[in-house]
Amino acid sequence: MNQITVNKLTPKIGAEIVGLDFSETLTDLNSDKIYNLLIENKVIFFRNKKMSPETHIKFAKSLGEIEPPHPVYPNVQNYPEIVLLENNKKNPPDTDVWHTDVTFRPNPPFASILYSQTIPPVGGDTLWSCLTSIYEALPNDIQIYLEKLNAVHDMGDFRNTFTKNEPLGEAAKLNKGFNKFGSSIHPIIKVHPITKKKLLYINPGFTNHIVGLNASDSQNLLSYLFNLMNKPEFQVRFKWTENTIAIWDNRCTMHYALGDYMPYERKMHRVTILNDKREKL
Repeated sequence: MNQITVNKLTPKIGAEIVGLDFSETLTDLNSDKIYNLLIENKVIFFRNKKMSPETHIKFAKSLGEIEPPHPVYPNVQNYPEIVLLENNKKNPPDTDVWHTDVTFRPNPPFASILYSQTIPPVGGDTLWSCLTSIYEALPNDIQIYLEKLNAVHDMGDFRNTFTKNEPLGEAAKLNKGFNKFGSSIHPIIKVHPITKKKLLYINPGFTNHIVGLNASDSQNLLSYLFNLMNKPEFQVRFKWTENTIAIWDNRCTMHYALGDYMPYERKMHRVTILNDKREKL
């Protein structure tokens, strides 16, 4: 590996990494360096990198067990482990909301590796937000109160997939969707397993109710927290170029893929890593 240069993008989250050739064989040492940079910066970027599907999968496996074929999105031909995110006027994006990936599962994934293939001439940026910094910005009394609370996460905007052409008064497909994806209850305040820092573990995309509160009080508290989470001070906004790699720690971030580039096309390859194999080392 060549000398690595780390260009931080904000004080709290995000860094561009220069000096790594993904066409070379990634040694354990190199993988460890990338992992440490990820833990430190929450999301890291590598521009102008050629990465084959085989390298994409191999690199992901160096960080942990990878996700099987996605239950909703298509995959890259001959590579079921790689999700194909291809959006255009005929297939508009559905990830233009703040979310932490699949928190409706009992054990959401550790990280994702996203590789850009086709980038629109304008628009199509992605934003990431630091959940640790958001927690630290909360008043102390609210931190203490939230420590005692849990929240329900469900499939959120994926409801739209199961409500198309449903007759009014019925929700058979939607009920099947809930049976398929289910819901999970997570503590509102979590501790990152590596850094041991506390973080605010809710997101507008999938968190819908605070356990123990009535619907009105739950919505009011979530609205307050979501408004705080939306402050730019906690965010990094990344402008894509072709052949760019982004890796983010899904345990302590949420992200928002802007859908402002219609009618242009945006095509990405993504591999999701289910667990952090270094967590128990």
